[in-house]
Amino acid sequence: MQIDDINKIKNYLLVLQDSICKALEGEEPEARFIEDLWERSEGGGGSTRVLANGQVFEQGGVNFSHVSDFNLPPSATAKRPELANRQFQAMGVSLVIHPNNPFMPTSHANVRFLIAEQENEPTIWWFGGGFDLTPYYPFEEDVIHWHQTARSACEPFGENVYPEYKKWCDDYFFLKHRNETRGVGGLFFDDLNEWGFERCFAFMQSVGNRYIDAYLPIVQKRKATVFSDRERNFQLYRRGRYVEYNLVYDRGTLFGLQSGGRTESILMSLPPVVHWQYNWQPEPGSPEATLYERYLKPQNWLGI
Repeated sequence: MQIDDINKIKNYLLVLQDSICKALEGEEPEARFIEDLWERSEGGGGSTRVLANGQVFEQGGVNFSHVSDFNLPPSATAKRPELANRQFQAMGVSLVIHPNNPFMPTSHANVRFLIAEQENEPTIWWFGGGFDLTPYYPFEEDVIHWHQTARSACEPFGENVYPEYKKWCDDYFFLKHRNETRGVGGLFFDDLNEWGFERCFAFMQSVGNRYIDAYLPIVQKRKATVFSDRERNFQLYRRGRYVEYNLVYDRGTLFGLQSGGRTESILMSLPPVVHWQYNWQPEPGSPEATLYERYLKPQNWLGI
């Protein structure tokens, strides 16, 4: 792999961060992202951009990072122990958007690249990423739109790509201790290198470029929906599941913390306000019960 290839990926990620921030700011009358540039003593750094207390988004973060070190952390070698003790570079854009309105879903996306090297050994590289949606009061048409956009990102790369990476997303964003999915899924892929560099890079770009296409129409449709304390309280309760997942299971969070990443940037994904309630149960037949009964389980949303 050439240094020009790494620079191409980095330049794409920086442009992607800019374009997503501008698109999200376009929904806000006044709130804007603030940028926090940071460096890492072990190598590399990044740009954390956070929008807080907006009329539409309670908090959103869009991060770029490019870090390097002499040893891959355990989260990256757990399934590939042969990569232990390799020096690495990792770069990516990762974002989480927590809206104010409970009828708007939380969304997450990331695209990333990792290269691991060791003297006298072949260079190992791969791409990963995806996006997923976490509604509180879901609308089936929104979920279908989300998955149709995910499918369109995959179609140029083969008819089996969407079903495979959709299933991977359902399996990955699953809270085993709750026996429920984090939301309604989307796409997830990792360790992608078998298509060759150019095709794998093109796929990562296709996924990254589709995030705004998937999320913004839902934002525009739901941001003015009237809600009450009931819906707000349920949103805050369900945000607790997001915290549980990110701190217990998420490989990106573990990679960042284990590699000595910047804690403020890593934990930016957590919602600003959360409520926990002991043994809370939804009322039978309520909109809250519908979320559990209909949406928090893997489904074939597109009927394919």
